[in-house]
Amino acid sequence: MPLIQTLSTEVVHLIAAGETIDSLASVVRELAENAIDAQATRINIAIATDPFTIQVSDNGTGMSLEDMARAATPHTTSKIESAADLRQINSLGFRGEALYSLAQLSNLQICSRSSADISGWQANYDHAGNLLEVPKPVAIAPGTIVTASNIFSTRPSRLEILPALSQQLRKVQLIIHHMAIANPQITWQVTQNDRPWLNIWASSDVRDILTQIVSSLQPTDLISGTIDSESDRNSYDKTDGEIASEIASEIASAAAGESVKAQIRIAMGLPDRCHRRRLDWVKVIVNKRLVQLPEIEQAILSSFARTLPRQRFPVCVVHLSLPPSLVDWNRRPDKSEVYLLDLNRWQNLVGDLISKLLQSPPQQSPLATASLLRAAEASGQYSVPSTSNSSLKALAQVHNTYILAEHPTGLWLVEQHVAHERVLFERLEDRWQVVTLEQPVILNDLVPKQVERLEALGIDIAPFGEGVWAVRSLPAILVACPEYQDALLEISCQEDLQLARATVACRSAMRNGTPLDLTAMQNLLNQWQQTRNSHTCPHGRPICLALDSDRLARFFRRNWIIGR
Repeated sequence: MPLIQTLSTEVVHLIAAGETIDSLASVVRELAENAIDAQATRINIAIATDPFTIQVSDNGTGMSLEDMARAATPHTTSKIESAADLRQINSLGFRGEALYSLAQLSNLQICSRSSADISGWQANYDHAGNLLEVPKPVAIAPGTIVTASNIFSTRPSRLEILPALSQQLRKVQLIIHHMAIANPQITWQVTQNDRPWLNIWASSDVRDILTQIVSSLQPTDLISGTIDSESDRNSYDKTDGEIASEIASEIASAAAGESVKAQIRIAMGLPDRCHRRRLDWVKVIVNKRLVQLPEIEQAILSSFARTLPRQRFPVCVVHLSLPPSLVDWNRRPDKSEVYLLDLNRWQNLVGDLISKLLQSPPQQSPLATASLLRAAEASGQYSVPSTSNSSLKALAQVHNTYILAEHPTGLWLVEQHVAHERVLFERLEDRWQVVTLEQPVILNDLVPKQVERLEALGIDIAPFGEGVWAVRSLPAILVACPEYQDALLEISCQEDLQLARATVACRSAMRNGTPLDLTAMQNLLNQWQQTRNSHTCPHGRPICLALDSDRLARFFRRNWIIGR
């Protein structure tokens, strides 16, 4: 029977190194996070693949000669000193394992110069994290350059199990994208085998970062907002400059070790302009680090419910800036998961802010166009007017399908069916009413699941013979619908109650091709403007196409006429 033995320090450190550095992406992550902690505003990353070498250069605060001597020894860090500090983490790194793990798995060299020194120092380390020789003076700008060459050369077995190079580089790219959206104040320049690969320029607004990373996104596709959880005062109408000032203030406070106020910032795509096939751009960031928080992610998806096309997902980045005492990072070595205090509160605040942003009218695109309708379509000019009833004035009906309306900013085309569908859906969400029928509706060949779904909607349904069912009640809104029998069959096949209500609204809404007089058109516009989400119908279709006055003037070449 084997005896329980104490592991040697060497074995413990090897285990820690395997947890911290398991791929090229983890090398990039650990070194870049150190640069961010050093208050860098520019990070350059050079990647070589034969052999694996990664160099990360930054313009941060740099290290003194004394700090460089200890930088790669195990469990050494400038981020924390005591157990109490684990409850006040203001930095991305704090475990003191990254540089030592790199020293074990590669040939490690650090060049650094603090702003107080007139020259920098170059240090080379052995695989135990100790200096190989006395550091040499080197002429560099203030900041730090860390080079890890021959990565995994000391662990051939690790090299053999690494995935294909393309997969590794894709993961590196993803890590950089995540750090860029979490830290928009930083410029990133990345080369691969001495060739330019990635360039992401700094901005005060994370929307600018998103449009650089996701090529299909346009600035007019996105909207952002902020809420201060201390006062629960929404500020989604703040200017980018105000938000940028707050971000800078929080960064400075965190760097000084001070607690920061709890604040939520969201940048998201408007549902009528952009959405994704995969759940790849729903991101949650806590105190400048992207993390996995399924509860917050579910709050995001719930807030976008019935605003997107079927099987499409939103673009949404949530930044949670929380006091360090509310966040426990000591959960996983890569810090990809955290424990949050008062998690339900953050879920509710995220949902509230997304709902407010969905109600707010987007800004018009300033782009000039050569062809009016083509440009409006290409630039995503599906828009929503003000919630004021007097802001839209019905002018005419086009092809008995679209309502042409005058707005202070230009002309609007509203599709009558989807606008009415949105109105009816929100009414059904607020008040679902089922009424008894004088004569039952007969349905044939229903499976048990269909019967359960109808019963869940409050519909009275009972067997009426073999394979025959009698429906004795109906959603009130369907009573006047001539196709109510088909509608019942359709909603019995829906996966959830909300989708069933959307189907009822669609079936009950006025059809395209229905002629309307001016009074009916104006009433529909007024009702539509009062909905909570005016951008799309419950199935994700855009409702309105906006043509602003400036674009109209340019198309008719009126921009040069004095006074227009």
